[in-house]
Amino acid sequence: MKAAGQLLIVAHGQPSDPGPAEAALARLAEVVAAVLPGWAVGSATLAAPGALAAAVARLGPGLLVFPMFMAGGWFTRVHLPSQLAAAGAQGWQMLEPFGCLEAVQGLAVDLVAESGASEAIIAAHGSFKSPVPAAIAGRVAGMVAAQGPRAACGFIDQEPRLADLQGFGADAVCLPFFAAEGGHVVQDIPAALAEAGFQGRLLPALGLDARVPGIIAEAVREGRAVCAGACRWG
Repeated sequence: MKAAGQLLIVAHGQPSDPGPAEAALARLAEVVAAVLPGWAVGSATLAAPGALAAAVARLGPGLLVFPMFMAGGWFTRVHLPSQLAAAGAQGWQMLEPFGCLEAVQGLAVDLVAESGASEAIIAAHGSFKSPVPAAIAGRVAGMVAAQGPRAACGFIDQEPRLADLQGFGADAVCLPFFAAEGGHVVQDIPAALAEAGFQGRLLPALGLDARVPGIIAEAVREGRAVCAGACRWG
């Protein structure tokens, strides 16, 4: 039976140790496949040598690509398209990145609300080269603040640095606005919070929440026809 569609979930991965991130993304793809009956779902990280080319060859032409990235910056607008072309992908289409989805941003607000905290830090990667990643994290912080909690952003790669945020008490939470649990989440963010004297709770990375596969599946269902026009890349 012909598949209803071919979906490829692509993430950055962990260049220093590609294996664990590649395996974690494969597990996510399996869960997404379970909520997308009839679809062939694959995955690849850009950090794992040969992974993207192998996934493209396995799924065939006409891929719908879902970027498991937190912003629509250089990686998704320039680098990923060039890597797909180099991998031999033909007739592919791309959805908006994970962190750009309204449902994902709404999930971040829900996670803070569910924590019961009165204060929240949205920890994001940021970029010294583009304002886009910071703008998305800032929007999420504003959405959290609109629900009542005091909220701020802290970044790894730009100002305001996460390590410089002061004045958050024991009732605060820090939500890593990240798609997966890599070195930034398990090492850099805790170290920065310790440097800042943060006394609150560190929540799991946003992308690890059990609702994420359903959000991805819904984005695929809703975005398939839209991407045939304005969002077509390859």
